[in-house]
Amino acid sequence: MAYRPSKKFKKTLLGSGAVLVLAALNAPAAVSFAEEKYHAYKIAQPGYKKAYGSWAQVDVPGEYRVNAIHAALLHTGKVLLIAGSGNSQKNFDAGTFETVLWDPAKNTFKKIPTPEDFFCSGHTQLPDGRLLVAGGTARYEVLDGEVRRAGGGMRVKNESPDKAVTLKKGTVFRSPSGIEYVSTTDVTVPKAKRDFEISYFESGQMKPWKTKVTAAEARVFVEARKEGPQALTTEAAQYEIVGLKGEDADNVYGIAQKLTTEKQDFQGIKAAYEFDPRAEKYIPVAPMKDARWYPTLVTLQDGKVLAVSGLNDVGDVVPGDNEIYDPVTKKWSKGPFRYFPTYPSLFLTKGGKLLYTGSNAGYGPADKGREPGLWDLGKNAFTKLPGLTDPDQLETSASLILPPAQEQKVMVLGGGGVGESPKSTARTSIIDLSKDSPAFRDGPALPQGTRYLSSVLLPDDTVFTTGGSGDYRGRSGSDILKAQFYDPKANAFREAAEPTVGRNYHSEALLLPDGRVATFGSDPLFDDKDNTKLGTFEQRIEVFTPPYLHKAGADRPVLGEGPRELDRYGRATFRTRDAGRIAKARLMRPSAVTHTTDVEQRSVELALTKGRDGASVTVDVPDDRTLVPPGWYMLFVTDRDGTPSEAKWLQVG
Repeated sequence: MAYRPSKKFKKTLLGSGAVLVLAALNAPAAVSFAEEKYHAYKIAQPGYKKAYGSWAQVDVPGEYRVNAIHAALLHTGKVLLIAGSGNSQKNFDAGTFETVLWDPAKNTFKKIPTPEDFFCSGHTQLPDGRLLVAGGTARYEVLDGEVRRAGGGMRVKNESPDKAVTLKKGTVFRSPSGIEYVSTTDVTVPKAKRDFEISYFESGQMKPWKTKVTAAEARVFVEARKEGPQALTTEAAQYEIVGLKGEDADNVYGIAQKLTTEKQDFQGIKAAYEFDPRAEKYIPVAPMKDARWYPTLVTLQDGKVLAVSGLNDVGDVVPGDNEIYDPVTKKWSKGPFRYFPTYPSLFLTKGGKLLYTGSNAGYGPADKGREPGLWDLGKNAFTKLPGLTDPDQLETSASLILPPAQEQKVMVLGGGGVGESPKSTARTSIIDLSKDSPAFRDGPALPQGTRYLSSVLLPDDTVFTTGGSGDYRGRSGSDILKAQFYDPKANAFREAAEPTVGRNYHSEALLLPDGRVATFGSDPLFDDKDNTKLGTFEQRIEVFTPPYLHKAGADRPVLGEGPRELDRYGRATFRTRDAGRIAKARLMRPSAVTHTTDVEQRSVELALTKGRDGASVTVDVPDDRTLVPPGWYMLFVTDRDGTPSEAKWLQVG
């Protein structure tokens, strides 16, 4: 007789099987949970922190959480976080523009009234410690398939040499066939230029003076009043301006080459402001001649500022018309002509030339203005530099002058293909500008292909790199939760503690005066690996404490009483009880960073003399302003183990 199990045994067997099946199904989750627990335990150990550093999130009250598009360290020790409209069409339409001032020492926050949409502006440190902010957003992009009304650039002409003309937003331009288009912003057209021609004799008679009038021109973006194909045109035509009478109607008119429903890019603004760290407010200065969105601003050796590139007031890349700002007169003048894609990385080098590493943030054709080179501003001569690996993957790459700046070595790290390319590279490359024939040479590779990598100079002469993503804007869940240190002397990377917050597009990192590194922002396209859930802007702030602070604990070298500016010999003396242990001094320029572009930071080696009484140190700052551009700097001293002091602020004139 065959054995048959009882009903009770069957239930037990089925129950046990179900448990086994569930256990098998849940095994990965259980393993993952165990790994997370172990990882949390491991990174909390003092030995781990001394070797790799540690991360901590900052408690940010809800009302002060912003989409940090820009971050700049001020000489007050506070960090200016600029959002503008924060890549939000809704905020832009509502005129909601935000800036928050964070004090990392006290962890306090303050909202700053923001007069313009500084989203995707440019910024740089001025000699007096103010921050110049120029450009921003006049209009958000409209993608292919979403453009409902034909639009494009309208060139507005003024043939009157007697007066300028201002046309308000909403001015109507009428085509020869009667189609009407409306301007989206105000536009001012200057007076026409009147040229006098010299009188001359003809047939024994003096001919009278003649004058020649050259029409002035300005641009404005226009949109058709009505939807429909009748507003599309690809032929140049002259447009009358509705409402103008008499001579104004004869002298002022529009010319458009094409008005279409193709993708309409972002448009820039001309506005410029200085942010005053003492008054903690924006102060308007003269606007730029060209509107700029995604421009780079770089401080020169005389304290003036060069503004380059950006999208203009009709959404085109500025074709090469660069401008120079004078912080004394608060006005702009014409700069040397040269084309760059948007947010180009330009570094002031010894001798006054600007190094263009090829790093940029994107807009512009793939075959124009992307080769690295040295730019002589005085002669407006550009010398291309060879040797760069993966030259087609320089968008969203990081660049910086390696420490100390006297060695004139510049590094490029990571990057990706043009536009929304999935390409990313692990390449690093270094160029030594002190060589007679400088060329890029490969450095050690990153752990993987990385776009949007944040790279920060530390006072111990290493470089801290963190975050980024393997694909465009973190697509497909490609954020890289890794960090590492680069040692220029060893020409090698070593591991650092892993961040917990992913950072890709619209993220920033900068050195704080206490020697830590703060990270902000991130603007992923999607929040999941399958690219089905729209991305959420990252508003958390995470701060990295390097190993040198965990090793030292409270036992850091301390700089005491001292001046805030140099004496006439370029020196400054500070009282200290730690003179015997201090080994090095570094002057570090504070960051102003956006879109992985930070052309401000540099670390300058200083001569160091110890007082005979053993209770003071004197630092000697190089007088070469192409090496040390005028402005406020953080002065760090380090001991023989590389442990830094907290910074003292020092102004270099």
